[in-house]
Amino acid sequence: MTREDGPKFSNKHGTDAQADPNATDKIKQNAVNATVACAVAFKIAGELAIAPAEVGKAIDLLDYKIMKCQLGLFGYHPDKKAVKPQAPEDQQVEQAIREALVDEKLTCRDAWSIASRFNVPKMTISAACDALGIKIISCQIGAF
Repeated sequence: MTREDGPKFSNKHGTDAQADPNATDKIKQNAVNATVACAVAFKIAGELAIAPAEVGKAIDLLDYKIMKCQLGLFGYHPDKKAVKPQAPEDQQVEQAIREALVDEKLTCRDAWSIASRFNVPKMTISAACDALGIKIISCQIGAF
């Protein structure tokens, strides 16, 4: 089953794009109704020892949807976003976020790193960014 409405996810990779065949097989085995959760994409990347972006590309080339962003930014129902703005309780978290900014934006990878460093859920970092008016960019699996 592929995406029926709107542009195809595969279009962003060009007509000559090829997916890792092992990733494609694993995605098909783990997909539910042509959707793959972000956490599942990362699990596949780990199992195959490939970059999460390669799994994301394979998902796109299958025209499957990526769901349940681990930062809570997309793929949830009914509101699409699961994260709600919440100022950071720890000033060190806010400082770490601000120190990692590039052009006033935080990368997904840096959000994950900060969450790990402070031993907090990833959505805590995205909620803080939302409250601080900071956009998260450069999804590690290429969704945004």
